[in-house]
Amino acid sequence: MNGITLQQLKCFDAVATEGSFQAAADRLLRTHPTVVAAVRNLEVQLGFPLLDRSGYRVVLTERGRAFHARAQNLLRQADGLGTFGKQLAMGEETALRVVIGDLCPLEPTLQCLRNFSTDNPATRLDLYFEAISGPWERLADDEADLIFHHIDKSDPLFDYIDLSSVDLVPVIAAVVFPALLPEQITPTHLQDLVQCIIRDTARHSPPKDYYVLRGARYLTVSDQLMKKQVILNAMGWGHMPRFLVEEEIRQGLLIDFTNVDFKGGRVDLVAARRRDRPHGPAADRLWRYIAAHIGRWTP
Repeated sequence: MNGITLQQLKCFDAVATEGSFQAAADRLLRTHPTVVAAVRNLEVQLGFPLLDRSGYRVVLTERGRAFHARAQNLLRQADGLGTFGKQLAMGEETALRVVIGDLCPLEPTLQCLRNFSTDNPATRLDLYFEAISGPWERLADDEADLIFHHIDKSDPLFDYIDLSSVDLVPVIAAVVFPALLPEQITPTHLQDLVQCIIRDTARHSPPKDYYVLRGARYLTVSDQLMKKQVILNAMGWGHMPRFLVEEEIRQGLLIDFTNVDFKGGRVDLVAARRRDRPHGPAADRLWRYIAAHIGRWTP
């Protein structure tokens, strides 16, 4: 590494990734000659060519590919070191922004947050309640320190802690179809009824919907508790988290009509935060506290 700089490695990585010096310069917000000079100096210092410039697009030489893989590892370590330095520089947070998603069981979640607040009185918790894509958008926009929701676990943006699984079941008031068994209810029976769905609270992301019966009428509500009351009052039908309607199903007020046409589903509830952002001492304490009390979310 004698004489090799991180800036040279960043320029080389950008050229290797983008396929041209100009695209690399645009990505790094630097001039074309600056990037060219950085890569040429790196090659001189190494004593061999990293790039084949004979074609329309520059490509890595065989030794360039091997060097690029090691360079990317070093750049990732440097980024991680910078993030760690920012974290060390952060003082104790005065507030944490926590988003609770619409499928999250409130009682165990709020109990966890209450206990954390009791032990950390200097840190205020700002709670937000969001639905569908809203929690993801808050986290992506850096408007949340942590969310309780379901996520795409393959997305490298997130660190997450598995909490529990939430079953979603289709339900309808028992008075609507008193003569039908749950397995007899079909999409045809529901086509002329109103489906109750949750409004997506995302502000600029494409709206999403789940389990919507195409062509049917629908009404929207802001949260699961309002949705439950709408369905109990025979104003509509819809999919609900099982933990919210178990007692009403047991009492015969609601019918769970999971069948071959309406299979319901399951989502994994997690606590999630950004992987690429520094987290202060209080945020890390909350993260560790959640990890130590996973069992409280078990149905």
